[in-house]
Amino acid sequence: MKRFWTRHAGAGLLAVGLLPAGGALADEASQAAARPDATSLGLSIVAPQSAPLTEFELAICEEHGLKPEKIAELKDRPLYTYSEAEVDAYLRFLHASMPKLADRVGHLARKNIGQPYELYLLGEAPFEVYDPQPIYCLDRSDCVVFVEHTYAMALSWDWPTFMAVLQRIRYIDGEIGVLTRNHYTEADWNPSNQWLVRDMTDRLPRRLTDSYTIKIDRARFFKNRYELETGHELEHLDVSYVPVERVMDIAGRLREGDFVNFVYGHASTSGGDPACWVGHVGLIVIEDGEPHLLHSAAPRVRMEPLAKVVERVMAGVDERDAAGKRRTFGFKFHRLAADPWANLRSIDGPEAPRVTVPGPFAAPGELGDRAQARR
Repeated sequence: MKRFWTRHAGAGLLAVGLLPAGGALADEASQAAARPDATSLGLSIVAPQSAPLTEFELAICEEHGLKPEKIAELKDRPLYTYSEAEVDAYLRFLHASMPKLADRVGHLARKNIGQPYELYLLGEAPFEVYDPQPIYCLDRSDCVVFVEHTYAMALSWDWPTFMAVLQRIRYIDGEIGVLTRNHYTEADWNPSNQWLVRDMTDRLPRRLTDSYTIKIDRARFFKNRYELETGHELEHLDVSYVPVERVMDIAGRLREGDFVNFVYGHASTSGGDPACWVGHVGLIVIEDGEPHLLHSAAPRVRMEPLAKVVERVMAGVDERDAAGKRRTFGFKFHRLAADPWANLRSIDGPEAPRVTVPGPFAAPGELGDRAQARR
């Protein structure tokens, strides 16, 4: 089954439904024709030979109508070089050949190592005009885009499913709009995606954790960034985290596909609590039995041992505090759910994920009222 978005009569909303298999994405050949080839660039290139598929993989290709030579090529290429049609084909292959969700998360994350980093890539185009960036990006990422695209692809079996799941991850209740986007990691992204990942920091022994209180001024945020008057009330949220000096004490509890929040902050000059916030995110993957951080940060996506990340961020702490500079105070960890689809269906119903866009379009004040209610 393939997913489609349709407008409900009288509701002014686009909702995700199901479409019988058989529809196709834009012809891949027409996409390739628009790209310059080696001859037109005056280059002489000998294409490397892809490793042959196993009998199991060949059987999957036959069952799902996939071209073995194309899948072999895609297995050897970085994910960020794929076209939309190639993502569709590879997700159909991967979902059938790699049954465990955590394995797919790790596999897809590793296939994007080297992807160029760029901040502020996504918006709500073509559904809204406040942030005219598109709703997905394959060839670049920032830290949040990388995590969201990786999770959405790992949960999906074709392009339409990926696109729907991606929006369900990015927006509160899957309602596309600048005011319902998960802007704040602690207050929006984490609670909105409890069907996907669950906070494991709160379940750790208290001797291993600390906490901070963050002030969230949505009205100021939307006014400064989008010139929107929303009337949001000021919020205060208590957030637990693992201080950086205790992270390696819990490293053995981490699993492939876990979600990581970097807690940044400034030390108090008066001896009080530091001013902290989540300023970066990434994924945990396991290499040779040791947890590694796989994340998108300038200049590109990379993987590094968690122990080395901890060592790096602990270096020069006193000097940074004395200079009033931002530093990493610790990390917040979230466990990938065992069955996110079951969790999501319990929220959205049997046709999950439900994804909607605003309509008929309301005035900014009315949008703010609705966004306030959704939180």
